[in-house]
Amino acid sequence: MNYQDAFRTPRELLILRHAKSDWDAGAATDFARPLAKRGRRDAPRIGAWLYREGLVPDQVLSSPAERARQTAIMVCKRLDFDKRRIHWEPGLYEADLPALLEILAQCPQAAATVLLVGHNPGLEQLLQYLAGDDLEPPGHGKLLPTAALVRLEMPADWTRLEPGCANLLALTRPRQLAD
Repeated sequence: MNYQDAFRTPRELLILRHAKSDWDAGAATDFARPLAKRGRRDAPRIGAWLYREGLVPDQVLSSPAERARQTAIMVCKRLDFDKRRIHWEPGLYEADLPALLEILAQCPQAAATVLLVGHNPGLEQLLQYLAGDDLEPPGHGKLLPTAALVRLEMPADWTRLEPGCANLLALTRPRQLAD
């Protein structure tokens, strides 16, 4: 580590899978599927937790799919983050690992904390790539169930994301949080 790196503020990536969607809503397409009642409860709960933890992002990137859009807006409302500042990134819908890495590489270097709202399986692939050995597979269920939030300490440069480059700080699920 050189002298400048010792004083650089670490970057953080907050990975948020959209909240629970409503499969029975009669949406015409997968893209248009809205949040279910549980999703409308969990998204603000995650936003309030982020606010209490002092984790207000500098930048929010979200899939424009309806369930992700609703999640991002509800979370940002609890963070006092102006929803007009959310960057709606079409590439986050159905994104695979290379697409997600490319999206993160476009983050401004001034963004110390970035919130990424999207979908599985891409977000789980991103988490496994970045956290590497820090990650223990769950005993049951998905690594990132709906509305799960991952907090990662990231390298100083968004364009240089190598396998295992991040430190897992927390994996929080809505059911762990009090109202």
